[in-house]
Amino acid sequence: MNYFFSLIIFLLILINPLNTLAEDLILAGGCFWCLEHDLEYLDGVNFVQSGYSGGDLESPTYENHEGHQEVVLVNYDSKLVSLPEILRLYFRNIDPLDGKGQFCDRGDSYRPVIFYKDETEKSDATNAIFSASNELRVPLEKISVELKLKDQFWLAEEYHQNFAERNELKYKFYRYSCGRDQRLDRLWGDNARSTNLWTE
Repeated sequence: MNYFFSLIIFLLILINPLNTLAEDLILAGGCFWCLEHDLEYLDGVNFVQSGYSGGDLESPTYENHEGHQEVVLVNYDSKLVSLPEILRLYFRNIDPLDGKGQFCDRGDSYRPVIFYKDETEKSDATNAIFSASNELRVPLEKISVELKLKDQFWLAEEYHQNFAERNELKYKFYRYSCGRDQRLDRLWGDNARSTNLWTE
């Protein structure tokens, strides 16, 4: 019986090694189109999906996701990229000083949240908050990114997935008119949208 079980595990790894080594992280940081696009090209990230999380509403939709944030689910290989690296890139792609929305998108749906699954992830997220505070030279209490226990992830509608690639002109217009990159450049300077090591 043990031999049979071991054989099944081996075959699963052989057939789909990606999923056996993969971990998931849920992040909210404003428009999920933008956050998905910002994170999916990091080496070690397998894929990023747009969705909803954080609320109590069952089966949320774009038209009705009250209580939920727009989020992305980041599926990554922890042997190739670490959680602190992903969090560093996440912070450099949001405005962590704004807890009431992000850029032109206002309200609860767009506030920044890191959803952690255990104490290790919570510790890594807390360390990232300290590092962001130091780099931006602002008091810790100015960092308005909430840490919240991971909840169910609800996949957004198909037309939201890979929106930046499938609707390039519309996406670029939205991103520019929302002022996202302009604010990131003012806030983070040369480190905006980068994986550069934290500066003190």
